[in-house]
Amino acid sequence: MAQTADTIRAAARETSDYVIDRRRWYHAHPEVAYKEHDTTAQICADLDALGIPYERPTATGVVATLRGGAPDAYLEDGTPRRRLMLRADIDALPVSEETGEPFCSLNEGRMHACGHDCHIAMLLGAARLLAHLTDELRGEVRLVFQPAEEGGNGSKTMIEAGVLEGVDGVYGTHIWSDVPAGKVSVEAGPRMAATDWWRIDVTGRSAHGAMPNQGADAVLAGAAIVESLQAIVSRNMSPFEPAVVTVGQFHGGTARNVMAGRAWMEGTVRTFHEEAHERIPKLMERMAGEVAAAFGCTARLTYEVAHSTVVNTPEASERAARAAREVLGADALVRYQGSMPGEDFSEYLRRRPGVFVFLGSGTADPSGKVWPQHSSHYDPDESVLVRGSMLAAQYAVDFLNE
Repeated sequence: MAQTADTIRAAARETSDYVIDRRRWYHAHPEVAYKEHDTTAQICADLDALGIPYERPTATGVVATLRGGAPDAYLEDGTPRRRLMLRADIDALPVSEETGEPFCSLNEGRMHACGHDCHIAMLLGAARLLAHLTDELRGEVRLVFQPAEEGGNGSKTMIEAGVLEGVDGVYGTHIWSDVPAGKVSVEAGPRMAATDWWRIDVTGRSAHGAMPNQGADAVLAGAAIVESLQAIVSRNMSPFEPAVVTVGQFHGGTARNVMAGRAWMEGTVRTFHEEAHERIPKLMERMAGEVAAAFGCTARLTYEVAHSTVVNTPEASERAARAAREVLGADALVRYQGSMPGEDFSEYLRRRPGVFVFLGSGTADPSGKVWPQHSSHYDPDESVLVRGSMLAAQYAVDFLNE
């Protein structure tokens, strides 16, 4: 293990510039979910330059293969002794960039505001580092460049395309502004929340705005529903059980002198634990229906489960911790409580053991503000990126050599 770490550290010195250069290209050319055509073409070009074979199982997904060169890397029937999947998501957000960087987005209204440009570059960097270690790989590394993480369930698309076939473990990284720059968090258990989407349609009876007694006000009922939904977490859930119910949109009415007969709202629910995941939609349906009825209206809830909680398996988390101490240093690890945003890497972890790593990237602007993910000012510390590549490479060697 120590010899592998020394090789990775030596190769990382030249890889750092490569990773930053690649990150800047992808940052300047963001594309949203399932439209990552230029992104995918460039990933393929970068893999060609590295001499790594790949396939395109979906229109905007890429799967590359690093074959191990150790004598026992493959069984007699040609299957790898072990196979690890390393994953990077590749889509951007519909955000207009305001960082002012010279490599800022060239695509108006599109920005890598979540760090997926960094994830692409780090995975390419890990592949470059592993190319120095092929003789030590007792198996195979599958590199998955996944589209549509941002609300598009791209992981399910790639799973349907077969990326988990023959895979013994999975590994992913998210650059994260809430973790100190350069540090990593790899704790076992729930790390990111289950993500659900919902809509409530409120139906009343429209009337003249000057004669409201002749109708049933859907906007008023909807406003009461918005307020009542906040009591689900504050009064129905344990304070020790993380949960979030958010109303993101509220629409109703057609004219300023017409009392609305219809209104609707949409939002999201985030939970860490299955019991809360099951309870909240039932509470929402009851709350919306009874509050609407109090105003002479009706309410209908439409609820969609997007993906489950990101849960690191203990063995994989411990392996990642050992790898971090070995290749990044004894002080590389920090404890982080996890985060309520969701991540569709959870779908891989539901099917295979593995770990999802937070890599700290917090960079402050002159005012001292550290911009979070999804901000139009989001601008992570590029110097930490090679550390993500180093940890992924060390983890891959350790996993395949067990």
